[in-house]
Amino acid sequence: MNLSFYRADAEYCDFLRMADPRVPYTMENKETRPFVGVLLSIGDMRYYAPLTSPKPKHAAMKNQLDFLKINGGAWGAINFNNMIPIHISCLTPVELRILLRDAKSEIDYKNLLANQLSWCNANKLRILAQASKLYRLITVGKARPELLSRCCDFKTDELQYLAYCKERGL
Repeated sequence: MNLSFYRADAEYCDFLRMADPRVPYTMENKETRPFVGVLLSIGDMRYYAPLTSPKPKHAAMKNQLDFLKINGGAWGAINFNNMIPIHISCLTPVELRILLRDAKSEIDYKNLLANQLSWCNANKLRILAQASKLYRLITVGKARPELLSRCCDFKTDELQYLAYCKERGL
């Protein structure tokens, strides 16, 4: 099964953030640049790993367990440190089709997303292995303190996820 891109529900992320302040906010300032992530399976849980768009600083950064550059950083990166457990009902698929009404900036953005998605699917096994390894290190308490300080608290977030699902009958 191929990977797909989604936007995470802001209210759900706010709910998680009540217990884990490291949970990222889901929208940037520009409405045309939604916070986009990839959906992964880790164990029996779905996790949403957000992407970051290309930035000049990525050229100098190295791939790490919690950060993976897409196409050497030219197309952005995956922030595994900010991945969160998520219910499918809290996700909205990202539309990549270019529409006639799309402005040039929107076409450029959709092309970037299409490139990112193509790269992610070509590197799917690497992405899944890296996310799983980070998850294991964090949840069994074997991560270095500096890595731990950059990552969401996966176990706390899973408890919040379960509470969220129970409250809503999901």
